[in-house]
Amino acid sequence: MTRLPVALALAAALAAAPCAGASAAELPAYMKPISGQLTPPTAQELANRNVLQLNTSMFALYDNAGRIFRANILDQHPVILALFSGAGGRMILYRPGKPPLEAPSVPKVYQVMKSLGHSTMAVSEVVLPFIDNPQDKSWVAPMRAYLTEMKSARDGIGAAEMPDDWRANSRAILENNIAFMEDSLAKGVITLDAVQAFAKKQAPVLGHAIAWAAQTQVKHWMGVLDGWKQELGGSFDNVYAASNTIYVARQNNVLFSVLAQYFGPEAINDRLMLIETISFTTTPDDMLTALVRIISDRSVGGLFFNSDRLMDYELMGGDARKTIISEMKARGKEPFLPPAVPFGSKQWPTLISGGSGAASLDDLR
Repeated sequence: MTRLPVALALAAALAAAPCAGASAAELPAYMKPISGQLTPPTAQELANRNVLQLNTSMFALYDNAGRIFRANILDQHPVILALFSGAGGRMILYRPGKPPLEAPSVPKVYQVMKSLGHSTMAVSEVVLPFIDNPQDKSWVAPMRAYLTEMKSARDGIGAAEMPDDWRANSRAILENNIAFMEDSLAKGVITLDAVQAFAKKQAPVLGHAIAWAAQTQVKHWMGVLDGWKQELGGSFDNVYAASNTIYVARQNNVLFSVLAQYFGPEAINDRLMLIETISFTTTPDDMLTALVRIISDRSVGGLFFNSDRLMDYELMGGDARKTIISEMKARGKEPFLPPAVPFGSKQWPTLISGGSGAASLDDLR
């Protein structure tokens, strides 16, 4: 039996209900739970609702147009996406008229070095909440379990993927972890002095693992981009590229910094974009959507405001800046704002102002 839509079914039921002269028909019992007298909106509320609906509907129009823009961009431009991952990143090359090409992964030794560094961080996360708190023993069971895993890693480190001259340092990281964990379990308490001594001992060996991981990652991706640049030839100057980041990884972002070496300063914030996200990882589809949105919005800026880079910035930012200044002066205070940056700036999309203080691990040694 064909099912009528709910609205048609209700209309049919109402039409079939008997009429009693001019009086309204009584609602059937099954309709009473969903019926009731609503206060009609005021003229202002209705007007607001109608205007706000335009903004809601805009996003559907954006999505529809975005699919067309994406097809047009990918049909005319190669695109490189560099995405963060726990395995040292992903790079995907989109070429007009060809299937996407995903680059080989970073060698496994990168993950091995990174895991060694994280192992010490994990130990610290277990103990830091319990420093000088002998009454709380809730750290004991997690540490014992992790100690078992740590010993298994140490026992097999000789066969792990890495150059032979990295093995002694890698073993030292694990043995230092094990010694601290066994000492803490034997004493039954986590002391600040013990944690500080452990950190001081681990810092130099961790530094080597961090450097080797970075070297492995950078050399791999530069080799990939060497090949892609050669394959694309002159069309490389027509490539769009984007990398993703969260706040803590914005400064000296590895994948973006590697891409910048191949695109040059004039491409930054033009064909090469750093897209900030709220998580370490994202999907290629979401990255493409963001990249296409940036490129397509530039047409809006050019059409309406005579600047095809205006929409790369907070559209209300300039007027908000003027208002902040006037409001602060009205309060008898000086505004605190960064220098105004011209639309289309090619500066790095990270902190570049310099200043005093350490700026690398080497500066801290």
